[in-house]
Amino acid sequence: MKKFYAVITILVLAAMILPACTPTAPDCSKPDVFCVGMVTDVGKIDDKSFNQSAWEGLQQAKSDGVTDWVQYIETTDAKDYAKNIATFADAGYDVIVTVGFNLTVDTAAAALAYPNVYFIGVDQFQEWPYDDDTSNDLPNLAGLNFPEDQAGFLVGALAAMMTETGKIGSVCGTDAVPPVWRFGEGYRAGAAYIDPNVEVFVVYHSDVGFDKTFVDPEWGAATADTMIDNGADVIFGAGGKTGNGAVTQAAARGVYAIGVDTDQYYTLPEAASRMLSSAMKLITPGVAELIAMAKDAQAGGAAFPAGNYMGDAGYAPFHDLDSVIPAEVKTRMEEINAMLLSGELQTGVPPVKP
Repeated sequence: MKKFYAVITILVLAAMILPACTPTAPDCSKPDVFCVGMVTDVGKIDDKSFNQSAWEGLQQAKSDGVTDWVQYIETTDAKDYAKNIATFADAGYDVIVTVGFNLTVDTAAAALAYPNVYFIGVDQFQEWPYDDDTSNDLPNLAGLNFPEDQAGFLVGALAAMMTETGKIGSVCGTDAVPPVWRFGEGYRAGAAYIDPNVEVFVVYHSDVGFDKTFVDPEWGAATADTMIDNGADVIFGAGGKTGNGAVTQAAARGVYAIGVDTDQYYTLPEAASRMLSSAMKLITPGVAELIAMAKDAQAGGAAFPAGNYMGDAGYAPFHDLDSVIPAEVKTRMEEINAMLLSGELQTGVPPVKP
């Protein structure tokens, strides 16, 4: 059941969310207006990767007629997570999507504080379904998670089959974020599955804080340069704009590049000609599906899938490089993907860094 809030709350919200303020925001506290808000991590909405894919999920929900209004707040400082979430909740939004592992604690706290709002935490594993304490169960919170290790494994296998130097690299954000670590270690494991003799350089940008690790394309490019100078001829970038810097630099140097999260052939056109594939988390459809489920639950339909909701992962098409991929490589990739999906093949990468 929605509560009606003062008009000032809506005015404050509109003032805070300038990037997408073209139409006039409706009164989201009205029962017949279904609104969805999104709070980013410290990365930008146009990161051409993680945040952008989640935002496209909200836009898909709107184009499908599921929601009347979608909006986002870009977080610039981690201390503002709770405030940004509360801005939407206090304005009567029905669903709030928070993007990234770092928002896990604040999202769970908000779900407790606003039991009539549905929360979707992208890349936020929910611990509570696996304990015996029912008092902390949050029926209005779903963590949208993905098997990043499988996506990383797939492109690592591809890189190992396509390298001519026997050396490949991966430039990642911080390994303190489990999904990033699973991408990097999945890549390493996939390469070893194909050929244990392939040398794999995996570097995490863990030498800086969370405010910098995913928004440092210069470091990403420089790290890719070092790997290429040492013989790597395939570079996988996994870490927002930091990874994008590695991908675009790899393409500029004429080696193969591999994107992450979405099909970056479309989002990084400057690297498209050398884009071998992308390790994909199907974030956009996953977010859109959960928004639709929240609306259905609010209307008295099926219960919201609280806990952990597993999205899909895979690898992107070869696009411009399709003609240079040997038929046996394409067949092997299909076989590996099928075995991962069936459970016949395991990556050996644990959920979190030991």
